[in-house]
Amino acid sequence: MIAHYVAVLALVAVTLPASCVANNTMTKNLKVLVSSNDFPASGLKVLEEHFTVVQTKYLNFGEEGRTLAKEDLLKLIPGSSALVWLSHHPISKELLDRAGPQLKLVATVSAGYNHCNLDELKARGIKLSNTPNVLASAVAEIAVGLMLGAARRFTENLDQVHKGDWEIGFDKVLGQDIRGSTVGIIGLGGIGQAVVKRLAGFEVSKFVYTGHREKPEAKALGAEFVTQDQLLAQSDFIVLAVPLTNETKHMINKDTLGKMKSNAIVINVGRGDLVDQEALYDALKNKQIYAAGLDVTTPEPLPKDHKLLTLPNLFVLPHIGSATERTRSDMAVLAANNVVNALTGKPLLTPVNL
Repeated sequence: MIAHYVAVLALVAVTLPASCVANNTMTKNLKVLVSSNDFPASGLKVLEEHFTVVQTKYLNFGEEGRTLAKEDLLKLIPGSSALVWLSHHPISKELLDRAGPQLKLVATVSAGYNHCNLDELKARGIKLSNTPNVLASAVAEIAVGLMLGAARRFTENLDQVHKGDWEIGFDKVLGQDIRGSTVGIIGLGGIGQAVVKRLAGFEVSKFVYTGHREKPEAKALGAEFVTQDQLLAQSDFIVLAVPLTNETKHMINKDTLGKMKSNAIVINVGRGDLVDQEALYDALKNKQIYAAGLDVTTPEPLPKDHKLLTLPNLFVLPHIGSATERTRSDMAVLAANNVVNALTGKPLLTPVNL
């Protein structure tokens, strides 16, 4: 009996790899294009086990992405079965036309997908995946950092340090507490929930949230569902954690800013265009609200002479929400596994409904 069992194990050990090799051989003729030269090695490894991977030699961000990378991608994309998109530069009709009809998937390595031309993808029958949830913890940490930075006046205080001219006194450059505050979350998805969890030790008085519907997870988090107007009127901190859509574009504007408390602090970790920056500038300049903390702006990068950067009550970071080694690696692997599933007939792990 033992000899028979050993023989069966040996047979499995021989035949199973051969089957896997055959499957890999079948998919190796499929071409996958990676849009930037800084895609993490962990994701490349997954892709290269299954497909022929082509990667641009350029960075698909900033001016290099708009020029050199774009031209290179147009040359490389014909015949691609999947596109791994690592950038906020738009996926254009020109790129999709050049790819050809065999393109099955665009896997964006981001939670947001407003750059992905949803109507065009839907019309062509091309699937779309994103990388939500795996970046929620890292982005939530940045949201809390922005809350602290804006409330405790980091911009002004760091300016003192750089100048070597500190304001000394018991009543100088006083900030606001998170303790005892009402925190409003616009969009209690993965990131919004992660923000609430991370604030649990800050002695927040009340969490409120708004969105299309009540979230079942909210009860355990102690968050109350309210209307947007109620949230704006009640909150000391207002955290934007929603995707950019036609509905949410400029949701923070002159009208909504006018409904906030004078000590309100706006935090944006979503997309820059959630906020009408002209209206925000006026509200901050006139001290209509207390402060703002932004990890996202329009445009990116924000020009160094932009008038927002003249405001002492604005704390800005350069879109670093998901910028940790672990998180970026997790995003890359998730995007790669979405490609594997899409091109081997399996359901996407994180599909975007078109």
